[in-house]
Amino acid sequence: MTAETTSMPKGRDLYVILGALMLAMLLAALDQTIVSTALPTIVGELGGLNHLSWVVTAYLLAATASTPLWGKLGDQYGRKRLFQTSIVIFLIGSALCGVAQDMPQLIAFRALQGLGGGGLMVLVIAIVGDVVPVRERGRYQGLFGAVFGVASVVGPLLGGWFVDNLSWRWVFYINLPVGVLALVAIAAVLHTPSERERHTIDYLGTTLIVGWAVALVLMTTWGGTEYDWLSPQIIGLGVLAAVLIVAWVMAERRAAEPVMSLSLFRDSVFSLGSAISFVVGFAMFGALTFLPVFLQVVHGVSATMSGVYLLPMMLGMLVASVGSGQMISRTGRYKVFPVLGTPIIALALYLCSRMDEDTSTLSMSLRFALLGFGLGLVMQVLVIAVQNAVSYGDLGAATSGVTFFRQIGGSFGVAVFGSIFANRLAANMQDVFRGQPLPPGFDPEVAQGNPKVVDQLPPRIRGDFLHAYAETIQTVFFWAVPVAVVAFVLTWFLREVPLRATVGAADYGEGFGAAPTVRSSRHEIERSLSELMRRDGRAQEMYARLGAIAGVNLPAGSMWALCRIARDGSVEGRALAERAGVPVEQGRPYTDRLVNAGLVERRDGVLSITENGRAAADRLFAARREGLARHLDGWSPEDHPELARMLSDLAEESLGDDADGRDLHEEPPAVGRSHPS
Repeated sequence: MTAETTSMPKGRDLYVILGALMLAMLLAALDQTIVSTALPTIVGELGGLNHLSWVVTAYLLAATASTPLWGKLGDQYGRKRLFQTSIVIFLIGSALCGVAQDMPQLIAFRALQGLGGGGLMVLVIAIVGDVVPVRERGRYQGLFGAVFGVASVVGPLLGGWFVDNLSWRWVFYINLPVGVLALVAIAAVLHTPSERERHTIDYLGTTLIVGWAVALVLMTTWGGTEYDWLSPQIIGLGVLAAVLIVAWVMAERRAAEPVMSLSLFRDSVFSLGSAISFVVGFAMFGALTFLPVFLQVVHGVSATMSGVYLLPMMLGMLVASVGSGQMISRTGRYKVFPVLGTPIIALALYLCSRMDEDTSTLSMSLRFALLGFGLGLVMQVLVIAVQNAVSYGDLGAATSGVTFFRQIGGSFGVAVFGSIFANRLAANMQDVFRGQPLPPGFDPEVAQGNPKVVDQLPPRIRGDFLHAYAETIQTVFFWAVPVAVVAFVLTWFLREVPLRATVGAADYGEGFGAAPTVRSSRHEIERSLSELMRRDGRAQEMYARLGAIAGVNLPAGSMWALCRIARDGSVEGRALAERAGVPVEQGRPYTDRLVNAGLVERRDGVLSITENGRAAADRLFAARREGLARHLDGWSPEDHPELARMLSDLAEESLGDDADGRDLHEEPPAVGRSHPS
C-alpha cells in the first residue's frame, strides 16, 4: 500500500480536518478586511487618526512577508506542528488586539496577528494536499481559495455588525473560540506525512524585504504629516530604504533558495504583471479602508450598513473574476481583460473622487460596483498571464511573486491613502474652524482624530465639517486615478502567448480576495492537473478509453480492481470491497474476471497481482500518463525529471482511486461478456 494511501484520512476524520482548516483560513482572510468598517469607531476610542492606515498595513505586511517562511518551515519541520504554532500566534495577537489601550499597541499587536495569519493562509493549502486524494485536490484547494472571496464580501459586513451590536473589540475576540476549536480538532485528528523536505531558508532576504517595505511605508505615511517631506527623518527613511533594497538584491543573488529570484524580473510578463498587480492591491485595499470612513462619517450610516454599502463592490469583483476566468478557459485569450479592467478601475476611482455628502445611495452603489468589476477583470488574469509565460522551474516562484506584489501594493495603498487623508484633513479642518465660534471645551485638533465629536458642533459648522471630510476623501481617490492610468499603460505592453491547458485551470482564490500564494512549481502543476482530471468525465467512460488504448479488454470495475491490486501488491478481498464502497458479493464478479484471466491470484481470500496482471496494469498506467501529458504541452516534462516523476505518480494514484470504486461497480458484468471498448 502506498504511503499516500495509508496517510489519507477518510470519512468523519477528513471532514473534521477540512472543517478546521476552513475555519482557520476564514479567520486569516477575514482579518484582512473585517477591521475596515470598525476603523472609524476604533479611531474614535483610541485616537490617532494619522495612524489609522497602519491598523491594516501592519497586518498585511506581516502576513505577506512571513508566508514564504511558513511554507518552507512546514516542509522542513512538519506542517501540523507549524500550523498549530501559527494558530497560537494568531490567537495571542487577536487577544492582545482586543485589549489594546492605544493606537501604537493595536498596530503592534496587529503585526503579531498578521505573522500568525500568514502561516494559516499558506499552511492550510499545503495540508489539503496532504489529506485529500490527488484527483480531489484541485476541487478542495479551489474551495479554500474561494474562502478569500467570501471573506472579502462578509468581512466589512461582519466587522460593522460587531461594532453596532457588541464592541469593536469583538472584531478580534471572535477569533478566540473559533481558533481554539480549529486547534483542538487539528490536534485530535490530523496526521500529516512523516516525509520532510530540507530547505535553505532565506532569513536574511525575508528580513531585508520587511525592512525596506516598512521604511518606504513609514516614509509615505509620515511625509507631510508627522514630518516635513524634506526633514531629516523622511530623507533618512528614504536613504535607509534604498540601502536595504540594494542589500536585498545582493543577498538574493547569493541565496541558495531566495525569497524571490531576481532572474524573474528579466521576464517582461512577470515584471509588468507584478507592477500591475501592485496597482490592483493599491486600489483594492485603499478603497476598502477609506470607503467605510466616508460612509460612516460623511453619510452617517452605521458600521453595519457601511458594510452593506460595500457589497456591490464585492459582488462586482466576484462576477468579473469568475466570468473572466471562464471566458479565458474557453477562448484562450486573456490580455483583453486587464486592458479593459484598468481603465474601468481608473474611471471608478475618479467617480469615487466626485462623491460628497449629497451623493445618493444608488449612485454610490453603482460606483462601488464599477470599481469591483474593474478589479475583478484584472486580478485573476495577472496570475494566468504570469503562469503562462514562465518556465516550469520558475512557475511556483512567479505565482508567489505576483500575488506577493499585490499584497505589498495593498500595504502601500493603505499607507499612501492614509498619508494623503491625514495631510489633507488637517488643512481642511483649519479652514472649517478658522474664525468660527466653537462650543466651550471643543478642540479642533481632537476633531481631526475623532470624527464622532461632530455631534457637538452647531448645525452650520457641522455641515462644513462633513463637507471638509468629503473633500478630504475625494482627494484620496483623485490621487489614486493616475496610479490606475499607469497600470492601464502597462497592460498594453503585456505579451500574450498561447494559453497552456494547465493555466486555464485557474485557482480563483489566487485572483479574488488577494489570497497570497506560496507553492512550488510541482505543486502548481499538480493543482492544475488535479482540476483538469476532474473534467475527464464519468469514471466509466475514462476506464473504457484507457482500456481501448492499452488493449485491456475488461469491464471498468475489473480494471479499477486490477489497478488497485497492482498498486498494493496484494489485498484482502473484503478490504478491496470496502475501498470500492460495495458489498463483497457485488464486487466479486469483477475480481473473478481478473482471476479467470490469470491477472490476479486468489489464496485464502487474499488477491495478489500476477506478472501478466502487472503488465496489464502498467499499460493502463502508461495510457493514463500519456493522457495527462497532453495537458502539459508547453511545459516540456521530458526536460524536467521532477515533472516526469509527478506525471507517473499521478497516473498511478488516479487509477484504482477509492472515489471511483462505487460508480464502477453498479452492475455486475455478465460472465464471459467483453467490455465494449
